[in-house]
Amino acid sequence: MAMRVHKFDVAVSCACLVLMGYFGWHAFSGPRGHEYQRRLAEKTTAVTEELNASMTERKLLEARVTLLRPESLDPDMLDEMARSTLAVARPDELIIIQNR
Repeated sequence: MAMRVHKFDVAVSCACLVLMGYFGWHAFSGPRGHEYQRRLAEKTTAVTEELNASMTERKLLEARVTLLRPESLDPDMLDEMARSTLAVARPDELIIIQNR
């Protein structure tokens, strides 16, 4: 017994293939597709690295602030801060300015 192929079946199959192609194209090249997700992942990595750098810098600054608190005042740190802020030095000292 031979199977008959009706026009309606061919039309539905073609419509399904077109829809699958449409959604497949959007999955890879659409505005929220594969390329967008890749760029988003790269951006996330860059922002995470920037966050880690900021957190490291914050920890260093917190450590310096801790040295200036009254309960743990470090005389060397106080002298360094006063000299850099006031820009004073003794005549026999050599000053090296570093940008941090």
